[in-house]
Amino acid sequence: MPTQKAAFKSLRQSKKRRSRNLKVINNLKSLKKKTRKAIEANQKDSAKELLAKTIKALDKAAQNKKMKKNTVARLKSRLTKKYNTLK
Repeated sequence: MPTQKAAFKSLRQSKKRRSRNLKVINNLKSLKKKTRKAIEANQKDSAKELLAKTIKALDKAAQNKKMKKNTVARLKSRLTKKYNTLK
């Protein structure tokens, strides 16, 4: 445990930030998983909707610096490539 007042505040801040970041990252994981499952099941309509939601969430994560830009670009590219194999 921190002994100084500033260190204690820093600990509180980092706990809050960690919980916010984990919420975003867990949401992204579940969206990616649902999208991949829809693509593998050849459900074009639901896959298209889920892909749009996933891409939007990934862009927001990159914008808020929860994930790196190149990581987001790579994930979007891979998901889109998988989706395009349906057509």
